[in-house]
Amino acid sequence: MTELERLTEKVLNGGQVTKEEALSLYEQPLEELCESADQIRRRFCEDQFDICTIINGKSGRCSENCKFCAQSAHNHTDAAEYPLLEDEEIVGQARVNHEQGVLRYSIVTSGKRLSDTEVDRMCDTVQKIKDEVGISVCVSFGLLSEEQFRRLKEAGATRVHNNLETSRRNFPNVCTTHTFDDKVQSIRAAQAAGLTVCSGGIMGLGETAEDRIDMALTLRELGIKSVPVNMLNPIPGTPFENNTKLTEEDMRRIVAVYRFILPDASIRLAGGRGLLADKGKSCFTSGANAAISGDMLTTAGITTKTDMEMIKELGYKAVLCNE
Repeated sequence: MTELERLTEKVLNGGQVTKEEALSLYEQPLEELCESADQIRRRFCEDQFDICTIINGKSGRCSENCKFCAQSAHNHTDAAEYPLLEDEEIVGQARVNHEQGVLRYSIVTSGKRLSDTEVDRMCDTVQKIKDEVGISVCVSFGLLSEEQFRRLKEAGATRVHNNLETSRRNFPNVCTTHTFDDKVQSIRAAQAAGLTVCSGGIMGLGETAEDRIDMALTLRELGIKSVPVNMLNPIPGTPFENNTKLTEEDMRRIVAVYRFILPDASIRLAGGRGLLADKGKSCFTSGANAAISGDMLTTAGITTKTDMEMIKELGYKAVLCNE
């Protein structure tokens, strides 16, 4: 039995791969690795595919210095700048997405965290979406407190998005205005408030394979079941504008290894997917089984119609996973 076969059997039988074993997966032949990852995905997730869309509810002038971000006030980009959108626009977009068959809709805002007043406004908006549309609502409002998360849950939010972005070791190379532990504390606050959490990171920030694995292991420790895997889109005016873009092979290997570490999670291709020639299709047979569809925060995405057709072609069914 080869090492890949041994680790595949270990995961299929309910075992967990160690850090050393996960690192060894990076040395396995790509096609065999991806086939094994897809086998694990079928065992634990069957043909379920979780597709969501996002709206940029507040844009630009963020106080944080994340080196990848077009919306940071520390960077010099052409990103749009505007305050919280009005209810009508956010609810209207939720309705459009719901009519297109999307089951989950995320409101994302720039900044370290929303103020109490802004949280109250968003609670009203979430309540309206729940009452008038019926789509499941995810919120990404920064480093909120448990009490603020509780208010959002009471209003009808079901999930919080808060990316770790990278490993604990690499985080200071990406951002210094808040810490990795600030992220973890906010994730735990959301969980304590009774919300599920969506958390992952961006690949291509200068991290090593070990950093990617360390982040996945942290997500496993936190019990995260929705894991966005973004590919850096190097944006002019950001410190990472000259970073090398990852390839389709890079992304396939990353999602395959993540499937071994997080066998029952929704591994979600997110930002940067449009840079891939096949729009991520090969990753969806290599362990990934979820996606953010439509436009991203500051870059163009892939239409929901195109994604729905791809999901059907690959034999998946769009469902709400890990609610």
